[in-house]
Amino acid sequence: MKTKLTEDELLTLITSVFNPQEADKTIAIITDVPNDIRSDHDKWQERRGIVYEWRHQLSAIRDKLQFESVDLYLYENVESNNADLPGTFYRINTIEEPVKADMLSSMGDAVSREKILQETNIILAPTEYSATAPLKMLGKQFPFRAATMPGFSRAMIPALGLDYQKVHERVMTLKTRLDDAGSATVQFEADRNTYELFFDLRHRKAHASSGLIREKGTAGNLPSGETYIVPYEGENEGDPSKTKGTLPVRFGNELLLFHIEDNRTVSIEGSGDAAKERQNFLREEPAYGNIAELGLGILDSFGISAVGSVLLDEKLGLHVAFGRSEHFGGITGPSSFNNPKNVIHMDYVYVPSLQPDIGVKFARLHYAAGDEETIMENNKYVV
Repeated sequence: MKTKLTEDELLTLITSVFNPQEADKTIAIITDVPNDIRSDHDKWQERRGIVYEWRHQLSAIRDKLQFESVDLYLYENVESNNADLPGTFYRINTIEEPVKADMLSSMGDAVSREKILQETNIILAPTEYSATAPLKMLGKQFPFRAATMPGFSRAMIPALGLDYQKVHERVMTLKTRLDDAGSATVQFEADRNTYELFFDLRHRKAHASSGLIREKGTAGNLPSGETYIVPYEGENEGDPSKTKGTLPVRFGNELLLFHIEDNRTVSIEGSGDAAKERQNFLREEPAYGNIAELGLGILDSFGISAVGSVLLDEKLGLHVAFGRSEHFGGITGPSSFNNPKNVIHMDYVYVPSLQPDIGVKFARLHYAAGDEETIMENNKYVV
């Protein structure tokens, strides 16, 4: 398995994803580091190795990209996915390992988040905790383009070598359908039982995460290959969400059933430790139960396999996410949670390699005038 990009491959990736123009003079890599609360581990160390490798390679091909600077910034991790980024980063010139947050001030110069985002044209963010949501929101204020890569590992390197123009075309065929649909029904099969979840897609447009990040003020995942939409969350007075049904989710040996009404999880059925943990979390943070996304990933058809990280795995097939949604155009944001440390956007992916005991029997879109279209049967797209 390929575990490293050559300089030419990295050049091709940056060129195809961002399409740098004459005005693009700065590129930066940002990544988070462990602290006393979130300790280091092998995958995190491996990611820093990738970061240092890319910084060196980008510096070597800087003239080919016509960049004036290639910067590396480290910051203290924010302890959960999609929590707001800290106000201070550190520009690092020399590397010391092992790295820990309390070492940063002695390793480099402190730079404000706003200064970095204002002065940087292109950002790569391979991080432990996802920076997708905060960078999407900050993109409304600053003109950068960012590729967010939470949980990135060497196992994902092959997915960076795809023809992202073809990925884009495939994603757009599905986005167009989601844009036109007023609702969707997905039927799951688990333990010989069937469960249905109806998604209210009114008042929403879908998003394309296809690997092409070319507009100022935008941030998207890399590797990419999905279209996704936030179900209507009932924010209009007198017009509640119609999203309802049951979503089965496998946690180890346990099958949990998330019962949904008005786009919110009202209860989680199950009797094991995993069920108790999520029942407790739902009581503490009702916003966790908000259905934040219906996603359609397509990389399975490009021969990409699951690696155990949501960044890539969600791009393989159908997935449903809970929690934070305002970065996608919904209404559930950090202020919706009781504790800022609990802000979360959590995806559950339905492909056989990840949830072998749960299958997607069908996914069906409902259009105006009663027209319907089945887009998936037995875990495979049929459009």
